[in-house]
Amino acid sequence: HIVSCQGLSILTLNPRVKSHAALCSTAAKKAEKKHWKRNSEKGCDSCVELENNFDDIKHTTLSERGALWEAMRCLKCADAPCQKSCPTDLDIKAFITSIANKNYYGAARAILSDNPLGLTCGMVCPTSDLCMGGCNLLASEEGPINIGGLQQFAIEVFNKMGIPQVRNPNLPPPEEMPDSYHSKIALIGCGPASISCASFLARLGYDNITIFEKQNYVGGLSSSEIPQFRLPYEVVQFELDLMKDLGVKVVCEKSLGQGGMTLSSLREEGYQAIFIGIGLPQANKHRIFEGLSMEQGFYTSKDFLPLVAKASKPGMCSCRSPLPQLYGRVVVLGAGDTAFDCATSALRCGARRVYVVFRRGFTNIRAVPEEMELAKEEKCEFLPFMCPKEVMLKGGRVHALEFCRTEQMDEGEWVEYPEQVIRLKADFIISAFGSGLTDQTGLLGSPF
Repeated sequence: HIVSCQGLSILTLNPRVKSHAALCSTAAKKAEKKHWKRNSEKGCDSCVELENNFDDIKHTTLSERGALWEAMRCLKCADAPCQKSCPTDLDIKAFITSIANKNYYGAARAILSDNPLGLTCGMVCPTSDLCMGGCNLLASEEGPINIGGLQQFAIEVFNKMGIPQVRNPNLPPPEEMPDSYHSKIALIGCGPASISCASFLARLGYDNITIFEKQNYVGGLSSSEIPQFRLPYEVVQFELDLMKDLGVKVVCEKSLGQGGMTLSSLREEGYQAIFIGIGLPQANKHRIFEGLSMEQGFYTSKDFLPLVAKASKPGMCSCRSPLPQLYGRVVVLGAGDTAFDCATSALRCGARRVYVVFRRGFTNIRAVPEEMELAKEEKCEFLPFMCPKEVMLKGGRVHALEFCRTEQMDEGEWVEYPEQVIRLKADFIISAFGSGLTDQTGLLGSPF
């Protein structure tokens, strides 16, 4: 009313009204954006230099503030579907409640009581398929609780406290325990299975437990086949030290088939029980790769990942071996977690381009989604529906790999079309087709 009385136009008082349009090209705006954009670019020109970079890349790692926020979001469900989805039946609701109350020791105690490998599982367990997949907040806007990150946070805080594991105070003194608790027990292989088994046996009161490890380092697959940027070696050493606090002994460079050690010889030495936790040490290999060696540019995952681990994990091995020297194009065969570990590790060993090639489609990938997303962010390229048929050599080295097209029929069967051929240039090939137990020398040669 006042404006109309004074004879003024409201439009002349508004400086945001423009008399003409301001046009600018998309290219010019993209160039201008670089001067003020605060978040990182996604293009290859701005990629972090990955070669020899083994820093933590896990999306789940939390600060204290982030952990408290996640713990506060938890609904503390009465039926706890997350716990029902956990293979170790971890009391997830209890340890998240402890974190929310800033009782980090109580959270770590709840975790390690159920799972002696709590830190390892917090870092590498496929939580999206298990506990987080069962979370009632999965369909919410903020998504499920970051259970793996909370588990990792609680035990990392506990690790800094330097508190050792002690014998159960409710048990009778060792000298009053029945004779069976003093029996000699042998565990073959110092991997996750044996560390967990030995920890639970020692907690029950068994006091004569020995682990025999073939290598000169401990941890098994956790040490040799999971890269440093996903599972540092100090994590394995922390869990091993907790086990040793209970009196478990570890003997390295001694296992079945080494130095005449067999199941029968262990029995003769007085061992009353033997646990075999050697895993699946031999790599599955396609017949077209028979006769190829690392010098020619061919690796299996069982060859490649231990070489990367020994060179990148401080304290694991005293050999101080260098990283595998890769260059050019690397083809990784397979679509499991191991294949994506090989792909991301290859970039850190000098590869310029990495192709992950698999026989089935994206909907059939066995790896957890986080693994695939990390490889995608690091600019690995995916080639589905391709099956290797022939290796091309040039000058005695791998030069290219020939594939044929695959397709899934309506009945679910996968078929190959040999007439549809694709040839891919490759300087190195890494086969990650899983593993098995093909060489049983020293294992089944003598009955127990």
